[in-house]
Amino acid sequence: MASSLRSWSLCFLMASILAISSKSTMANFQPSPWQLAHATFYGDETASETMGGACGYGNLFANGYGTDTAALSSTLFNNGYACGTCYQIKCFQSPWCYSGVTFTTVTATNLCPTNWSQDSNAGGWCNQPRVHFDMSKPAFMKIAQWQAGIVPVMYRRVPCGRTDGLRFSFQGNGYWLLVYVMNVGGGGDIANMWVKGSQTGWISMTHNWGASYQAFATLGGQPLSFRITSYTTQETIIAWNVAPANWQVGLTYGTSLNFH
Repeated sequence: MASSLRSWSLCFLMASILAISSKSTMANFQPSPWQLAHATFYGDETASETMGGACGYGNLFANGYGTDTAALSSTLFNNGYACGTCYQIKCFQSPWCYSGVTFTTVTATNLCPTNWSQDSNAGGWCNQPRVHFDMSKPAFMKIAQWQAGIVPVMYRRVPCGRTDGLRFSFQGNGYWLLVYVMNVGGGGDIANMWVKGSQTGWISMTHNWGASYQAFATLGGQPLSFRITSYTTQETIIAWNVAPANWQVGLTYGTSLNFH
């Protein structure tokens, strides 16, 4: 028992050292230029209708995203690879804009689907190739009066400032592991992901949808590590021993490591 405890403690210490050394070599994600788009809102002041969403973040309050969120038109959503990206948005040249408000910052947590039954300039705001943000009502109300319905905005991609490390929410069964990656800093997005058990090599995971990645493998009874590559910066980081050998689906595991 003491030997096993010392072994686990050593693995945890090595993981912490590797995490710190990886952080020091990462380049920071830089904001993009300002561009023109439009914004609407959905739901009410409670933002209850924004819970869940196409990215799979579930309860946005419990998982740290709160009400500062937006659904992206498919032009921006990029088949789910834009989940977790962050944007500064400011109301632009509309009488409905609040004066003195520079911008608000939102995280992409949902998809605003196309609606070809309506004209792209009269209700089908998220039809391709439009660049559009369907914001939570509390987020929209930070930049404009909600009675406007829709306003022109300027937006830019910005680094996602996360105070903690990556979080991995497990679903699946004994032969299939589905992982939702949350609280991603830096570019906020994930391009590729691998999982490694204590008895396996690195196993490539496939993109399922939104912010989820899957592996068809038997990984029970093994501590799990993850290798993650950012979609935007192509930086790769390794989070060692994220989950213990007795990990369970339905639980979320965290690490101190993150992108910047």
